[in-house]
Amino acid sequence: MTTKGSGKYRARTETGEPDPIDVHVGGRLRLRRTLMGLSQTELAKSVGLTFQQVQKYESGANRVSASRLYYVAEALDVPVSFFFDDVPREGGLAETPKAPFEPDRELLELTRNYRSITDPEVRRGIYELVKRLANKHVPAQ
Repeated sequence: MTTKGSGKYRARTETGEPDPIDVHVGGRLRLRRTLMGLSQTELAKSVGLTFQQVQKYESGANRVSASRLYYVAEALDVPVSFFFDDVPREGGLAETPKAPFEPDRELLELTRNYRSITDPEVRRGIYELVKRLANKHVPAQ
């Protein structure tokens, strides 16, 4: 984050909060780790960290260096750009970026379990079932 006219980059906002981009990157890290079914400890071991460091990255309390982000992306099988998806490009960040929805653990586990189904016909059947159930429960307008 830059301050107007100064050209200096800051690791924290003027109020002392973590930089919103660091928080966003941490949130994307947590999302991907959870979707893969990895604990913080498992991810940490795979990239030579402690689980406490992973916790700090995920909360945005600590910044992830470029080289560390590269290795984390490798461990999570995503391109580095994944961590910056949905960050607004115009005018910088006035506030913490928000995902269209905040996925909860149940949704993440459902997604992970669905993706682990290898039979394409079974996956398609489950997809169609969920779609039909969702349409039955749409409130009347």
